[in-house]
Amino acid sequence: MTDQEKQVLKVLEDLNIAYRHFSHPPIPTIEEGLKHWKNIDAQHCKNIFFRNHKGNRHYLVIIAAEQNLAIRDLEQRLKQGKLTFASEKRLKKWLGLTPGSVTPFGLINDTENHVHVFLDQNLTNAERISFHPNINTATIDMLFGDFMKYLEWTGNSFEFIKLYD
Repeated sequence: MTDQEKQVLKVLEDLNIAYRHFSHPPIPTIEEGLKHWKNIDAQHCKNIFFRNHKGNRHYLVIIAAEQNLAIRDLEQRLKQGKLTFASEKRLKKWLGLTPGSVTPFGLINDTENHVHVFLDQNLTNAERISFHPNINTATIDMLFGDFMKYLEWTGNSFEFIKLYD
């Protein structure tokens, strides 16, 4: 278990959040994940890290893993101007993560609470929700309400938006 993963689990334990931990081979994409998540009864999520056109704002967008998202449509819904995928350097700086391991648990490393989080409001229908614990060789899941407890603990701003009908 890596230090990053231990850090996430410690935060969850300190917050009295129950979770289930699943180890698996590296999963850099949703398509790969689907092969390994068959026995995890939770809403798996896709996490996308963006920056605005000026590069002074960063956004973590969380949607259901099976959803596809056009950036242009997202730009219109978020009303944040032109968006592009954030670089590997920005991902490391703001979330302490590497490509293929993007997760809201990276917010642990955002000590300035710089990253704003957008969550698809349809996720509120999930009983359990799952993410990588800052490394793509494991998945953890928890009750959706407990995930919200974690998200509030981070101090990062967040909002729910309607991305899909």
